[in-house]
Amino acid sequence: MIPHIPGDEFVIERKVRTRLLPVFPAERPPETRRLDFEEVLIGYDETTAPLEAARCLHCPDPAPCIQACPLHNDIPTALWLIEQGDFLRAAQVFRQTSFLSEICGRVCPPQTCRGSCTLSAYGKPINITKLEAFVADFQRRHGVLEIHRAPPTGRRAAVVGSGPAGLTVAEFLARQGHSVTVFEAMPRPGGLLRYGIPAFKLPKFVVDQKIADLERLGVRFITGVRIGQDLTLDDLFAQGYQAVFLGIGTWRPVEPDWEGANLDGVYMALDFLMRANLSPEDLPSEKRERPRVGRRVAVIGGGDTAMDCARTAIRLGAEEVVIYYRRSEAEMPGNREERKKAREEGVRFEFLVAPARFIGEDGRLTAIEFVRMALGEPDESGRRRPVPIPGSNFIVPVDAAVLALGFRADPTIARTTTGLEVSRAGLIRVDEEGRTSRPGVFAAGDGVTGPDLVVTASAAAMRAARAMHAYLMEQMPVEVPETPPLSEPVLT
Repeated sequence: MIPHIPGDEFVIERKVRTRLLPVFPAERPPETRRLDFEEVLIGYDETTAPLEAARCLHCPDPAPCIQACPLHNDIPTALWLIEQGDFLRAAQVFRQTSFLSEICGRVCPPQTCRGSCTLSAYGKPINITKLEAFVADFQRRHGVLEIHRAPPTGRRAAVVGSGPAGLTVAEFLARQGHSVTVFEAMPRPGGLLRYGIPAFKLPKFVVDQKIADLERLGVRFITGVRIGQDLTLDDLFAQGYQAVFLGIGTWRPVEPDWEGANLDGVYMALDFLMRANLSPEDLPSEKRERPRVGRRVAVIGGGDTAMDCARTAIRLGAEEVVIYYRRSEAEMPGNREERKKAREEGVRFEFLVAPARFIGEDGRLTAIEFVRMALGEPDESGRRRPVPIPGSNFIVPVDAAVLALGFRADPTIARTTTGLEVSRAGLIRVDEEGRTSRPGVFAAGDGVTGPDLVVTASAAAMRAARAMHAYLMEQMPVEVPETPPLSEPVLT
């Protein structure tokens, strides 16, 4: 463990640091990035990263950035090391608490650690996440990432799902010496990280690096197997697994009952993103056809997924992409920075409108009828409820539409598993350490909370992994599959 630094022997001139100007991470310009799916972020380098880190005030404990981070990364220590140019040790500080540094560094929203930075009061919070991404990438480029694994324990665990929660649990348990097998329904591991986040935000080679780390730890990935359909939880226990983790996410889209929503040219958000962002071999056979967006695309929704879909439509060649949202911009649930990037790339926004019906010819979408909305009293979310304005309907010609209306739990596992309690919404009920109502079964991530952040899924999974490790150590050792030699740390 790296001790918290700087120590008392260092004097931090906080007033001086509040006057330092931010050094922003480099990004590709909108006019070029909108033409392809390459990563938008260029990021920091060995010159700019120390300048940005040197603005840290090193607030007295408890530092607000540590408290705001769901993983409680020791951010001040990492920033001090970056300021000194010690990027490798800074990366290790982040990795002491996070197994997904290069991923969280790219996709964490500003309201977490950065939003809590004391310098927010001056309008210039430190760009913590992009500094984390820089040092994590720097460490990989220099080939000094060490992942230590304990000797084999003779215990076996199954992990269902290979998104952020599943990968976190798999790595934690493998490091403890357990034999871990990950079951993934899709053709490639990675879950939401591969299939739900566009490559221009999270390049797939970053996900591949993480998978390779786990394979070198001895984790086995079995793809194309849907638990609850191809195998049940009872089957897994019968095969000799002594504990099972459910990191199943919320993949099922919220489907509307609007007239014409089943026309060709109307896509659900996740299906659209998968078809557009991934190569055919990464997809199930029925999803390998690339979306046909035409010239005019309407995206319905207001969250980050809607922004991802709109920016993806631009990259597919659409000339006019408009996001339609039923409330005002002030009520939009997504990340303000994502909206800014979408606007930079040419996406337009129409507020206080909602679809009334989808219009088609010969089974293909040609237009959408919208109705204008007014804001009424607040609903259960605290946002003002949108109310249709009578007689305000209007028709917009479109070639394609993407519905980004949210996600819900898939009931398949709950239906096929006796003794597994779920909420009315189908979310798995757990205690504070991820234990479900069924002994030996643990869960965390979106399948427990509903759609949330990568970092919150990873943090909850870390708590569940610790409880799962304790449970496994109470079981009798069994014969396990062979794993790589343990005489040396696993290096990448």
